[in-house]
Amino acid sequence: MSFNDELNSLFVEESQIPAEYRIEELHQREYLVNGEMKQWDGEVSEVYSPICIPGPDGLQRKLIGSYPLGTEKEAMDALEAAEAAYNNGRGEWPTMSVADRIKCLEKFVYKMVEQRDLVIKLIVWEIGKSVADSTKEFDRTVEYINLTIDALKDIDRQSSRFEMAEGVVAQTRRSPIGVVLCMGPFNYPLNETFTTLIPAIIMGNTILFKPPKHGTLVHYPLLKAFQESFPKGVVNTVYGRGANVTPGLMATGKINVLAFIGSSKVANDLKKRHPKINRLRAVLSLDAKNAAIVTKSADLNIAVAECILGSLSYNGQRCTAIKIIHVHKDVADEFLKLLSEGVAKLKYGMPWTKGVNLTPVAEPGKPAYLKECIDDAVANGASVVNENGGATVASFVFPAIVYPVNDKMKLYREEQFGPVIPVIPFDSIEEPIQYQIDSPHGMQVSIFSTDAQETADLIDPFVNLVSRVNINAQCQRGPDVFPFTGRKDSAEGTLSVHDALRSFSIRSLVATKMTDANKQLLNEIVNEHDSNFLSTNYIF
Repeated sequence: MSFNDELNSLFVEESQIPAEYRIEELHQREYLVNGEMKQWDGEVSEVYSPICIPGPDGLQRKLIGSYPLGTEKEAMDALEAAEAAYNNGRGEWPTMSVADRIKCLEKFVYKMVEQRDLVIKLIVWEIGKSVADSTKEFDRTVEYINLTIDALKDIDRQSSRFEMAEGVVAQTRRSPIGVVLCMGPFNYPLNETFTTLIPAIIMGNTILFKPPKHGTLVHYPLLKAFQESFPKGVVNTVYGRGANVTPGLMATGKINVLAFIGSSKVANDLKKRHPKINRLRAVLSLDAKNAAIVTKSADLNIAVAECILGSLSYNGQRCTAIKIIHVHKDVADEFLKLLSEGVAKLKYGMPWTKGVNLTPVAEPGKPAYLKECIDDAVANGASVVNENGGATVASFVFPAIVYPVNDKMKLYREEQFGPVIPVIPFDSIEEPIQYQIDSPHGMQVSIFSTDAQETADLIDPFVNLVSRVNINAQCQRGPDVFPFTGRKDSAEGTLSVHDALRSFSIRSLVATKMTDANKQLLNEIVNEHDSNFLSTNYIF
């Protein structure tokens, strides 16, 4: 049996899929706006899984459901609902006490967990992520919400006192900003979406939430939980093609925060449409071409293991993936040999295969794009150095290690976002440093070295070129309490459990002169609990 025949055999008849992993078609015909689950009878978008099923015409992506293809009208209805709920900061949600907002979020988490099995199954089928990683994504998201609640309690405790200086007494707290347009990515449709959505909500903002193109159905089971946990108009969904529904929303000037995880091109277009740019806060996680640098003093076994994890976890479809590797010429041959051996040992199959490492890629056009990148590299002097590298059947692409890559190739600059590993040889350490200087991206780098002086000499320039330097470890986002951001075109704003709460809020203070009358006034407000803002309540 040829390798391509072997790949073809991964795709099996539905009857051969274990019963617990089969899926029934889910046709969404409702959406959440202004606290109501509104019925939809218009055009829909069909959802086809990257998991293919053999048929009379060969392998075909399986239809797993559909969702409303809303128009600008429905998007504007959602905006109107979010505006009304915020009510210029006077709405029920923005004026609610922090303790009560936390209770609403805790109720949501409880209801969210009730949908755990279905959401995990939808992640598996919509984007081809393994069952283990889909489960991890759901559980990590629940943990993220609980950490966010704890972080907000901590912030509020620190704010539950008055400060005095130069005859003025004041209390400073964090206040909401307004209406937030939240758009997440397909690769972590639940987790990365919620890393902006949840902090935006809990800080008192109202939300327009547009699910990603791939991973839309993932959120459908949670709409009821949003509806039943928050006041009406706090969470509103926007469905439809992004190019049709989001530009008009931005052009109204009524979006206060753009929370977007995706391409810098789309983010730039959306920002430019806002007529009052000084009123718009952007929280963006964008393109990246994270590099690994393997020096001649590196422990090659560690470097190979971490580079495989970094470049091929979820098939390399991560903004934090290692997307290019610089290796010193003295160790390049040995590194490539070990890397090829390591890739060959990876388990490939369908997402429910136990211990699977490689699964079908999510985007329909991705296999053709990756082939284009590989062919371009070969035409410009590179080779695929690993056995079966780049072999493709339908939505499955076996990883290709491409060497030696140079600046004439697409893979040198473009973010491949898939299982292709470009490797560049270098003589001088100045070469990978210059690569990063010239790069439009600046998210992370991984440095592999056992030499303390060499490592230190690399740390110092790279901390000013990227936002995170990983030593003898893959690039990654977590732990979620660490800041996650980027330089240049890779990010705007910082996300982490703590930073996100600050990103979606602003410091506001109430201040007065320290006269007896003012002291009495403030004491009366605080003692009678007349204000949710001006308060010394301590949340445990």
